[in-house]
Parts: sequence; structure tokens; C-alpha cells
Amino acid sequence: MKKLLHPYLAIVITLLVLSGNLVFAADNPFLGSWALTLPGGYPGWLGVTQEKDFLDATMLWRAGSVTPLDSVILNDQTLVFTQVREVLRKDAQGKVTRTHHFTDRFMAQVQGDQLKINVIRPRPDGRGVEREEFTGQRIPPPPPAPDLTKVKFGEPVRLFNGTDLTGWKLVEPGAVNGWSAQAGLLSNRPVQTEGQPHKNYGNLRTEREFEDFNLTLEVRVPKDGNSGVYLKGLYEVQVADTFGKGLDPHNMGAVYSRITPSESAEKPAGEWQTLDITLVDRHVTVVLNGKQIINNQPVLGITGGALTADEFHAGPIYLQGDHAGVDYRNLVLRPVAK
Repeated sequence: MKKLLHPYLAIVITLLVLSGNLVFAADNPFLGSWALTLPGGYPGWLGVTQEKDFLDATMLWRAGSVTPLDSVILNDQTLVFTQVREVLRKDAQGKVTRTHHFTDRFMAQVQGDQLKINVIRPRPDGRGVEREEFTGQRIPPPPPAPDLTKVKFGEPVRLFNGTDLTGWKLVEPGAVNGWSAQAGLLSNRPVQTEGQPHKNYGNLRTEREFEDFNLTLEVRVPKDGNSGVYLKGLYEVQVADTFGKGLDPHNMGAVYSRITPSESAEKPAGEWQTLDITLVDRHVTVVLNGKQIINNQPVLGITGGALTADEFHAGPIYLQGDHAGVDYRNLVLRPVAK
């Protein structure tokens, strides 16, 4: 027969365990958000949290969505985390014959507000591994939500003159330019030719850079269209044909993969839609077609495709142009008055 602990002794042990957990959490220097400078100089993001005894983390690797990591372990002074990748094996006709799951292993050490991370990544062909090193910088938590009723905005800046691309340039100088100005529209037509190599079309950015602001615009997306409006080159407000779909952080008006709209307010493909976006103190408000779908919510880090991981400087408005056709008009920005 198993002996039971004396009730008072059990209480003492429980308090000691809880106390230890609290100390562990308070002393864990890895907790929080990190701006990553990935191999090749690309921007990324890492967020580390703790719930009771367990560590969790999410990461943005250059593009796409912020995704949860598969395991997170604190081993002495090193944070070890892994991410599983799917690698498809194809035959000569391009048919998938097998799916491999390769595990990338990251090992991070912290010194003050700096991270040093080493990663071991299996090569896609399964022949050996790649070893790379990159760094991270701690990101202070967002401040409290600003009182937008007290925010003053300056004179409006018309970003597009309706006749040409004055004030705009490609983000990627070597990309194909699908953007043009015609009949008051800022249009993108990334046409691919069947049987020809894929063309990499460019994203379009303002030459000017801005800090906090209110931005209004109209946009028209075709069926299955996909674009995006990047605030300061950091945070993408999604532009896509998602009419009739359920709530999702990848739908029209969402802060891509970070903030889900509170309701679906998009119109069918081919109709003009309005966006009213306010960015103040790393908090975003989005009004889509007259309905507020994001209310002064903090953005915890950059989104995929950001130009930099540094969130504390001025940046451009940029329009995603590498996916599908889209039309914009009446882009007007009002900067926050100092």
C-alpha cells in the first residue's frame, strides 16, 4: 500500500515547486520577442513564452507566416529549439513520390539584449547538413494602447498622383516591373507566359518614409487575387479575395498571420473596397468597407516580407506585387503630428 504525504508536507512541497517555477520564469533571459537578422541579412522574428513549466516559441523565417516551433528546451544556458520541414521527393515527371520530414535544430545563447544562434539544417537532398549562425536583438514590449482621440494628424500626403509612378520605386531593383499608372489607377499585372521560366515581379514602395500615420485607400482584387499593404515596410495588412470565408489571420484586412479581423467585412472579387488603417505606437486599427475589424491592437513583431526587423525607425508604404494582379487608387496618408 502506498503511503500518503502528510497534508501539510504536501502543501509545503507544492509551494516550493510553484516558487521555483516563478523564479525560473523571472530569471529566464530568453523570454520575450527578438528581432532576428537571419543568414544573408534577411529579417526574421522569434517569440519565446513560458506557461508553468513549459517553454513555447514561434518564429518568422523571412517570409510566410509566424509559425510555432516543434520543441523548445532550456539546457543550462542554451535555448534549444527545433522546427520540422517537409521536403518533397519527385520523380522525373515532377510527381511527388515521397515526403521527408527534416528537423532544423537551433541553439541560442543570450548576453544581455543580444542573441547568438547557431542552426544545423539538413540539406533538401539529404546529403549532409548546413551550419549557419545569426543574431537577434531583444524587442521591448509594445507600450499601452494609445488614446486615438488625442492623436493629432498632419496635412494629408497624396501618395499616388494618378498619372505616373513619381514617388514610387521597386523594392527589388532586379525584379520585373508589373506596375503602371493608367486612368487614375495604380495597377499591377504580373503576367506569366506558359512554358517560359517564371518571372519574379517586384513589390512597389514609396520613396518617402513615414513614422506613425493614418492611411486610406481603395483597392480592387480579382478572383483569387492576392496583394498586401505594408506599413513602414514592416507589417502587412492583407489584401486578398477572401469573400465568404471564415475569420482567419490571412484574410482581407488582417495583419498577416498576426491579428485576425473581428468580423468579415470584405466584398466579392472585382468590387472596389476601402481600407482605413491607423498605425500609432506599434498598435494597428483597420476599418474595412466602413466596419472596424481591428481595434487598436498591438503588433508583436514584423510580418513575412518585411524590409527590416527593426521596428523603431521610419519606413515606406509598400504594395505587394509578386502574387497577382491588383488595382489601387486614392492613396492618402496623414502623418501623426509631433
